[in-house]
Amino acid sequence: MDKLKKAVVLVSGGLDSVTALAIAQSRGFDCYALSVDYGQRHYSELDAAKRVAEAAAAPLKILPLDLRTIGGSALTADIDVPENETTGIPVTYVPARNTIMLSLALAYAEVLGADDIFIGVNAVDYSGYPDCRPEFIAAYQQLARLATRAGVEGRDMTIHTPLIDLSKAEIIRRGIELGIDYGITVSCYQANGEGRACGVCDSCRIRQEGFSVAGVPDPTRYV
Repeated sequence: MDKLKKAVVLVSGGLDSVTALAIAQSRGFDCYALSVDYGQRHYSELDAAKRVAEAAAAPLKILPLDLRTIGGSALTADIDVPENETTGIPVTYVPARNTIMLSLALAYAEVLGADDIFIGVNAVDYSGYPDCRPEFIAAYQQLARLATRAGVEGRDMTIHTPLIDLSKAEIIRRGIELGIDYGITVSCYQANGEGRACGVCDSCRIRQEGFSVAGVPDPTRYV
């Protein structure tokens, strides 16, 4: 029997990343979950990542990388998380976060001998982050081919973005089909220590609307 192809899946503990993990597994990949402890104010998302990986029976690696020393984001610095809709790129954007995360995933994939990376970025119902757009992923895909041993040796390192063109409701419906328990996830930008969501930040509003449009009961635990 042929061995399953290995894939590294970036898992934040939120709704999108758990769906990306489930999709990767449904496509027959042997998945290795990767989370980053980057100094985010909502550490409960890492607790959620542990629950997500355990439920999926996927080994989880959590890498420490303290982006608080750089700051510049409401998630890593002493900046209030907006509780109303904002225009432009919001202060919850963490500078170069997905570039950093994908670089770590790329390194981990090389060590594992994996040629595939899954990331749950979305460019439909999202906060307008520049590193969630298809153009960014396409550019990073080219970088992955040039910057790795796998690429030099003629093996394609593929960045998979199965959610990038889906609405939040479509993502939720797909996850329900795959048997995901979204109650174990945390999406809130300022969840408390128990993982309870604020219900008013941008991420909470997008998540709430997604469940409403999908016609699925919202299992989120709120403060």
